[in-house]
Amino acid sequence: MAILRQFEHTTLARLLGSGFIVFSVIAMVSGCSLRTSSVISEINNDVATNNAVNSELSASAMVDPAVLNDEHKRQVAPQHIARQHSMLVAQACQYDDLWVRAQSSFGLDLSSDDKRVDTHYRRYKKHGAYITRVSLRADRYLHHILLELKKRDMPTEIMLLPIVESAFDPFAYSHGRASGMWQFIPSTGKLYGLKQNWWYDGRRDIVASTAAALDYLQMLSKHYKGDWLLALAAYNSGIGTVNRAIRYNKKLGLKTDFFHLNLPAETRAYVPKLMALAKLVKEPEFGRRYFAPIPNTPYFEAIDTGSQIDLALVSELSKTDIEEIYRLNPGFNRWATDPQGPHRILVPVAKASSFRAELAVLSATQRVTWKRYTVKRNDNLGDLAQRFNTSMDAIQTANELSGNIIRTGDALLIPVASTSLENYSLSADLRRKKIQSNRAGKTNRIKQYYEVRAGDSFWIIAQKYNVGVSELTRWNSVAPKDVLMPGTRLVVWPKKQRSKSDRLGGRSGKSLTRKIYYPVRNGDSIAKIASRFKVKTSDVIRWNELQRKKYIHAGDRLVLYVDVSRTSI
Repeated sequence: MAILRQFEHTTLARLLGSGFIVFSVIAMVSGCSLRTSSVISEINNDVATNNAVNSELSASAMVDPAVLNDEHKRQVAPQHIARQHSMLVAQACQYDDLWVRAQSSFGLDLSSDDKRVDTHYRRYKKHGAYITRVSLRADRYLHHILLELKKRDMPTEIMLLPIVESAFDPFAYSHGRASGMWQFIPSTGKLYGLKQNWWYDGRRDIVASTAAALDYLQMLSKHYKGDWLLALAAYNSGIGTVNRAIRYNKKLGLKTDFFHLNLPAETRAYVPKLMALAKLVKEPEFGRRYFAPIPNTPYFEAIDTGSQIDLALVSELSKTDIEEIYRLNPGFNRWATDPQGPHRILVPVAKASSFRAELAVLSATQRVTWKRYTVKRNDNLGDLAQRFNTSMDAIQTANELSGNIIRTGDALLIPVASTSLENYSLSADLRRKKIQSNRAGKTNRIKQYYEVRAGDSFWIIAQKYNVGVSELTRWNSVAPKDVLMPGTRLVVWPKKQRSKSDRLGGRSGKSLTRKIYYPVRNGDSIAKIASRFKVKTSDVIRWNELQRKKYIHAGDRLVLYVDVSRTSI
């Protein structure tokens, strides 16, 4: 049982590449304590699905359909391998399959002949590759969820809810500001004790968000006197929405069960999707073929570090790839855990003992790298926090500062990342950069960057570039109601502008607009330069990514797009 757990992901991948027969033999000899997600974690990093399911995921978890389609094309072969691998393991390994074990605690009435259930049943059944992909991603988390459901004596079909909510992507983020695999909005998350700050978002924490989701569902079930379908509907659209629909039906003398209520379209589909998935799990032929077999054993172990720790150090001490550390601990936004906690780190079960031993010999000060810094004139805590990619609170705590005042010459200890920030591949900043680079506009658009200033809003920025707010937020993996912080860098894909000279040049067969570099001279200002070359001041600022109040200096070189038919250069 311990043999396979000691293989690194890359070794397992090579085994898969060398042939299924070799892998099956090793599986049988080892006792088959195999985690399918360990084998294909590098294959299935992003939410991807077929065209029929893309629109659903895009609406619920901020996934760009164009990106999904490309991902789907790239993953057809790997997913075929994964499915074949799952079937071989199921045949060779006689372990206690979690999917089978869960069925003994199913508690929902799945006998409904409502056409919505049938529609989603047929849709999911048609796209088995999507089910395989999502169930493989669920491997890390599902045993924990099932265990918590059984502890609370809740219907175990609820373990399928993250498929409907987020496709088991703990980093999923919706336009409605819902985050994590259970898709908590900020207010509900705080109501159920999910801390949210610069370092950490409990809505993505596997242990904390699961506990909060089940607490919330239990409260809803109690409110609806044990009617889990109504509880699930309220989880999706809110208790007020469901209550109003019930009151409306009562006034008309109509039935008040879920299938007879007039609820929002998303909610009307939400519960039937879960029921359809549960029916497919129970269907022997489909379940064995497409729900990747998952051992009914823990995938991770939680370890209390007692203090802040660099996630690169966690990766090193546990001998676990840092991407795996982030996927087990997606609540941590940055390069380290939150200085104020939680100090809980999840590591693969096989690595827990050695990690605990390595951690025991390190003091709290050895778990984070410290930089000594002497305060210079005009420094402030906010600027230092941004420069060193840490928080003001962390600097204040480390230096026992009671306020925000620092003085020139003060010596500070600042917690910093132990390695390049680019190595923290699934930190919030790098996830956003990846999305910004992937979510390109159409071919008639140009990529630009915009630095947020005080007073900006998504509407103001969208108006400036003549794009939609929904487009702007999608390009940057944010929600329209998110708070914009000055200094944040956004990507924008405005349409290519054609000036009057461009249009005239187009008619004559050649463009009259040219890109030039202008050396700033003494006495120049942005407005003067714009007037001289008959262009807009705002365009000069945009072309050169200048701030409106930023001064230009003699010798600076500005990029200008000038109509040479109107200007003498």
